[in-house]
Amino acid sequence: MSINSLAFRLIAAAAVSCLVVLPIAGFVLNSLFYTQLERNFDVRLEVLLSNLIAESIDEKTTELVRPGNIGAPEFLQPLSGWYWQISPLDGGAKSFSSNSLTTESLGRPSKTGVLPDGNGGLQDYMSGPVGEKLRVRERIVDFGTDKAPKRYSYAVGGSSEEIDEEVTNFTYIVSAALTLLTFGLLGATFLQVRFGLDPLRKVERGLAEIRSGEASRLDGEFPDEITSLQTELNALIQSNQDIIERSRTQVGNLAHALKTPLSVITNEAGSENGKFANKVFEQAGVMRDQINHYLDRARMAARVGVIGGMTEVKPVADAMARALRRIYEDRGIQINLDASRDLKFRGEKQDLEEMLGNLMDNACKWSDGRVDVSIKKSVSGGRGLAKMIVISVSDDGPGLSDEDCRAVLKRGKRLDESKPGSGLGLSIVTDLASLYNGELKLDRSEIGGLRAQLILPVA
Repeated sequence: MSINSLAFRLIAAAAVSCLVVLPIAGFVLNSLFYTQLERNFDVRLEVLLSNLIAESIDEKTTELVRPGNIGAPEFLQPLSGWYWQISPLDGGAKSFSSNSLTTESLGRPSKTGVLPDGNGGLQDYMSGPVGEKLRVRERIVDFGTDKAPKRYSYAVGGSSEEIDEEVTNFTYIVSAALTLLTFGLLGATFLQVRFGLDPLRKVERGLAEIRSGEASRLDGEFPDEITSLQTELNALIQSNQDIIERSRTQVGNLAHALKTPLSVITNEAGSENGKFANKVFEQAGVMRDQINHYLDRARMAARVGVIGGMTEVKPVADAMARALRRIYEDRGIQINLDASRDLKFRGEKQDLEEMLGNLMDNACKWSDGRVDVSIKKSVSGGRGLAKMIVISVSDDGPGLSDEDCRAVLKRGKRLDESKPGSGLGLSIVTDLASLYNGELKLDRSEIGGLRAQLILPVA
């Protein structure tokens, strides 16, 4: 899965969404749970505070009395983390505190500037006698008369450790659940992407089969969203084939239209004697060669434009080697062929025969007795293509200089008129290779003569 693929983008978007949304959801749930615990804890403190007020009032007198048991044994244990305290606000009266508070005093929320809630109570977090964190609830109560008011602060505090423990446990549970949910969502997204994009992979395989020649159109059942793409692709393939067929027909018509009058000119010039007739006959032959060359090139371009051409390389090379061994049997030319069996050329068989035949025949003409042909796959080929076929044809003949290697690739250029030929062979190979986005290179071979390297696309 590459970074630029649709699958990666969809899965990455799902991952980013999970990593953003789920932590926020976890934070919100944790905050709500903490708020609810705190509210329940305040309700518990309010009940204890009401009991404390009720237990401290003596109906027979106007003085307060020390409360007894207000419903929690923790108030009897020294420094237990649960405390109550009654403090007079007008001075002169007694103050009372729980046994658990010993000689210490309990902090009051009214001194921290906390505003009372709707029930007249004040609550806040305070530091306890031994530095523990307490949740303290306070209520100001008025006794006596208007002329002799008596105001007292009633405060009950409890350790908030149990709130923190509950929140911590809840956080672990929520984190584990959200982590599992994240992996579950990512897994589900992965399956959805694999299932949802499978038709595109089917299209890819179908196009690969068309390109390799195993199929002529994109067939199969596709979802509604891709059916229109399938129709357009098949129409494009058919249109390409129609254009190529028309081009082939026009090339054939042009060949017949030109060859007939040219043959007449050649025959008429050949039947006459004289300098002018000889010149006409000579130039008509040049014209015939040029027409044949460009008509061949037009036919090559038409074949290259066909989608789906594929040719196995080794059978073509074997057949070419057998034919050339018979042709050059009298010279004893040894042709050594080393070709991988699984290589396939992405193009027409006639074009491969044309290129390979020209190179091998040229090597046999100039060889002193040995021609080596190597056909292998290269990881990096010419013109930036990722995979190419490299066909190397080497001979042990005289070879060429670097300047001659460049010159011999020009159309009709012959360096030695003693050998038969028109001088178009290597030019045809160069033109045809370029039509397939390949190239032809000439240099010195390891066995002493010329080495021709033909680089072609692999199927």
